[in-house]
Amino acid sequence: MTAADLVSLRRDLHRKPEPAWREFYTTARIVEELETRLDLDALYVGPDAIATDERMGVPDDAELAAWYDRAREAGVDEDVLADLEGGRTGAVAVLERGEGPTVGLRVDIDGLPRPESDDREHVPAAEGFRSEHEGAMHACGHDAHATIGIGVLERIARGDFSGTLKVFFQPAEEVIGGGKSMAKSEHIADVDYLLALHVGLDHPTGEIVAGIDGFLAVRHLDATIAGESAHAGGHPEQGRNAAQAMATAVQNLYGIPRHNDGATRVNAGVIEAGSASNVIPEDAYMQIEVRGETTDLMEYMTEKAERVLRSAAEMHDCEVEIEVGAEAPSARSDDDLVSIVADAAGETPGVETVIERDALGGSEDATYLMQEVQRNGGLACYVGVGTDHPGGHHTATFDVDEASIGHGIETLTGAIERIGRDRP
Repeated sequence: MTAADLVSLRRDLHRKPEPAWREFYTTARIVEELETRLDLDALYVGPDAIATDERMGVPDDAELAAWYDRAREAGVDEDVLADLEGGRTGAVAVLERGEGPTVGLRVDIDGLPRPESDDREHVPAAEGFRSEHEGAMHACGHDAHATIGIGVLERIARGDFSGTLKVFFQPAEEVIGGGKSMAKSEHIADVDYLLALHVGLDHPTGEIVAGIDGFLAVRHLDATIAGESAHAGGHPEQGRNAAQAMATAVQNLYGIPRHNDGATRVNAGVIEAGSASNVIPEDAYMQIEVRGETTDLMEYMTEKAERVLRSAAEMHDCEVEIEVGAEAPSARSDDDLVSIVADAAGETPGVETVIERDALGGSEDATYLMQEVQRNGGLACYVGVGTDHPGGHHTATFDVDEASIGHGIETLTGAIERIGRDRP
């Protein structure tokens, strides 16, 4: 693929962002590109690529159906689309190139449920590839990730790599919902070395981070508080105020003590209650996330958060149901792979700075795949590909410097070829 081909593909994916488990067009477009350009040894699509029962954060049937119909209207292959029905998205592409190790490359493909800027200074708006799906946007660079994955496959297919390459086109990273479904699939079991990547992360174009660490383990909690409604003016004493219990919970969640063993986080991201100013709210709903520098610290925050929720409900004579949602563990990049990536990055044209390690300071469900490979005796590494982005990640003006697509392809291809040759 030429640089122009890569840019064209990235822009096509950018026009049609799809949130978690709704990546129908995206998966079908990836499959089309792979089947057109490559003679793959295997291509697993939808339920053949993931462990369907391990999906987390799957939207309801009506939401899935709406996005499915939108993909059909866009003209994707009907046979591929049928395989993806019900939110069973994603793909695994396999190249077999003789004796050698099995190397995995994980790239995520979902967009975010947020509007994109239409300001003419925003390059996608100015150059005609702004999101066509109002309310959804590739605001984290996953369109570039998918493009890099395809570019690496093509480079390896015509190179001298000895071994097997598997590229995991993973859905649902933004809700921490897809990594586990791929980590528990059959395709990860024989992977000896795993690479994952992310563009940006506050590193500029021309800079590569060979190994990213500092992944915070994360867990989502959904809390539903039940009280009893009453007239707020006539009989307030007859009510059991779910909103009051919720407010107490929010305040006390942020009061959970920090931990001596490392960083901890908590956030009440969604809080909803009430129907009218003169009605005591009988129901309240909260979406909360807890994080920890280690999985144990995340468990500590979970225990404290659940205690806060139960205590706040009891204080105001309400009941609470707590449902555990999506989650992901922490992970660390292995030194031997970090060194290989650093060497490859140092020989990549356009890469001016190579940083050995940096901390993410956030969460990522690639950690499921990393831990699975490491548990099986293999090595894993998460690579940062610098890109100039005028807006921060997840903002309306986020964009990638398309030169960084080539940097990512060259660096990862070089690393994979070295792994096949040196087998650390």
